[in-house]
Amino acid sequence: GGFRIGAAVSCQALGEHAALKTAWPGVVEGAELIGSTQIQGRASMGGNLCNASPAADSVPGMVAAAATVTIFGPDGEREMPVEDFCMSPGQTSLSIGEMVAFINIPAPAPRTGDAYLRFIPRTEMDIAVAGAGISLSLDENGKCTSARVALGAVAERVLLVEEAASALTGTTIDAVALGKLASAASAAARPIDDKRGTAEYRTRVVGVLARRAAIIAHERAGGL
Repeated sequence: GGFRIGAAVSCQALGEHAALKTAWPGVVEGAELIGSTQIQGRASMGGNLCNASPAADSVPGMVAAAATVTIFGPDGEREMPVEDFCMSPGQTSLSIGEMVAFINIPAPAPRTGDAYLRFIPRTEMDIAVAGAGISLSLDENGKCTSARVALGAVAERVLLVEEAASALTGTTIDAVALGKLASAASAAARPIDDKRGTAEYRTRVVGVLARRAAIIAHERAGGL
């Protein structure tokens, strides 16, 4: 019931896949931010992942969706969570002779929504100053039963922040929960200063993005 995506499947193809867009719109949103229209025809989530940039736009959405990566190599096949694949900028957990074959995204639980947001200095074609991917599931009463929060461009790799997810779980995603989410996201950030933004700025912005992404994910999950 999930999706097995070849490592070289283009972002353009993902954007045209109706079932994936319906199940995981946040994953597709991240993939569609990679490069220009021309680049979309060749770029892939597998390539974006293997580039091992902390600011990779497709990775927070994959992490939020609990995606895994299938790796082929001399010793056979292995699978690992996407959040464990990148180690540091430009450095993955691949061993010599290994390559990424597939990205596996599970079918979402009922009443699940996701979203990815980033901040960039320009309107498009830029590298994220900060990014946030969130998925959450609701029960029949509108209470959050589970959540995953992934932050990009605020550490040496994309972060899966359990404390931020815990701020949402068990709540109706009200203002108090959203405030705790934003605080937890900012607290988990450990960014650097560079020409696109200071560490202080990134720390503040990633909390804002997490809050906004959670609101979108909540709406997509059928929350009121």
